[in-house]
Amino acid sequence: MYDHNSILIVAVLFVLILVAVEAGFRIGRHQQRNTDEDVKVQTNTIQAGTLGLLALILGFTFNMSLQRYDSRSEAVINEANAIGTTLMRTHLLPAPHDSISHMLLQQYIDLRLAISNTEYAMVTEQVALDKETRDLQRDIWQQAVKAAQADPNPVTTGFFITSLNNMVIAHSERNALLAAHVPEVILFLLFTVFIMSGALIGYGSGLGNRRTLLPSALMSFLICLVVFIIIDLDRPNRGIIKVDQRSMEQLKSDKRP
Repeated sequence: MYDHNSILIVAVLFVLILVAVEAGFRIGRHQQRNTDEDVKVQTNTIQAGTLGLLALILGFTFNMSLQRYDSRSEAVINEANAIGTTLMRTHLLPAPHDSISHMLLQQYIDLRLAISNTEYAMVTEQVALDKETRDLQRDIWQQAVKAAQADPNPVTTGFFITSLNNMVIAHSERNALLAAHVPEVILFLLFTVFIMSGALIGYGSGLGNRRTLLPSALMSFLICLVVFIIIDLDRPNRGIIKVDQRSMEQLKSDKRP
């Protein structure tokens, strides 16, 4: 499901719900003659229970996707702070490793921004950028090793190596959060309950004397909008809602004197 467009998923879901409402209505109209008031009351009770279950799953799924979005936003800030600290500590390195490390870190920031602006579904581009990032990490680490050999001082080069290690950890944590999504089984459960709720609403309308098509269609549309937001929140680097990269972009203003 993750490889498909979120608008297409929600549009198909909305059509399926309308079909379920229509099918439920026709079944209810067929059973109308054999239905008394007790059956209608029981049907309304089942409808209310199903809608309550839908609201519960909808709220649970929305909260799960929102937590993942917040975690990704926090991961960007943490990585930006780790890179910023490493940038500042390049001033502690002996020449020429200070300027070389600073230049490599600026290239590293460009790569991290490039990955953030590349859709996660573009697997080939993501893999190439990730490989380039890891190669650049090794180059920066080599500069740290050479600086430590030239100046084996734990208060200068030691601080830089510590911040560089934290930067690598922040990179791994952010990648792990990018790969974490709402399990598809929960989304399928949400869609199933949603479609069944539509069928029950249509069935209840079929048992009555008059049909309420517009209110049920509007309710289905509004819930589909919430489902779209859930899917969009769960998809980093694509869709409408994206993780703010300003904390990373601000590092580009750090120029060496």
